[in-house]
Amino acid sequence: MSEPVMSETVIKETKRKNPWAEVFRRLKKNRLAMIGLFVVIVLAFTAIFADFIAPYTYEEQDLMAAFESPSATHWFGTDEFGRDIFSRIVYGSRISLQVGFVAVSFSILIGGFLGALAGYYGGWIDNVIMRFMDVLFSVPQLLLAISVAASLGPGLFNLMIAVGISSVPQYARLVRASVLSIREQEFIEAARSVGAKDLKIIFRHILPNCMAPIIVQGTLGVAFAILTAAGLSFIGLGIQPPIPEWGAMLSGGREYIRDHAYMTMFPGLAIMITILALNFLGDGLRDALDPKLKN
Repeated sequence: MSEPVMSETVIKETKRKNPWAEVFRRLKKNRLAMIGLFVVIVLAFTAIFADFIAPYTYEEQDLMAAFESPSATHWFGTDEFGRDIFSRIVYGSRISLQVGFVAVSFSILIGGFLGALAGYYGGWIDNVIMRFMDVLFSVPQLLLAISVAASLGPGLFNLMIAVGISSVPQYARLVRASVLSIREQEFIEAARSVGAKDLKIIFRHILPNCMAPIIVQGTLGVAFAILTAAGLSFIGLGIQPPIPEWGAMLSGGREYIRDHAYMTMFPGLAIMITILALNFLGDGLRDALDPKLKN
């Protein structure tokens, strides 16, 4: 009578767990990471439904209400053109998140592919790709983004390209290191033995096993991309008026910082909170995806 119970217990114990469910279970134990995740979800919700959340459009002007301090009518006050700063920050979340996620996706696609080729084939292919990455690495990342943005000109698309190109080398190195540790494992040899082509092995067997470090670096990379985009817009190489962008709003408000500090305070807080939340989430994901910390 006890055999069915024991066999059922063995089945339950040996039943394979969903690895991503395990990651989320460990992530939930990290309070700062969950706070970061909550803030990111709120920001994404704000960006998607900005038309319904913002009380005014981002370009609506009322010169009679220029430089109005924060009040019940204008929660974050108004700028020199009488535009509602809260509404502009809400709409600006679209730009910042769009630049962050698109630029990082571009970096992961290009850098990940180049790193996978370098790590899998080795030899002269590895030397050519990684020496080129070393050349890019020799230029500070922010300076490289400024150079690319200055060459392409201002604008949303050019801003995303500039930020994306500046991050390609770090993803190439990251993926290459992961591929070097995976390419000689037994399941890769088995795939080769049945005649699988190299690109199929790279995309179907190797890259999926590199996702953990890519996800962590990508989360932290979004924070840096948003910060870089804000910096480029601050010096006039990013988003152009009247489209709201947090860095450009900081740049526009610095002339009035003595008398109307709120014009720079609220965009600065938006950048700070977003970067902090993404860093909390990235650190939490790094711990949750670390196999040494399974508990």
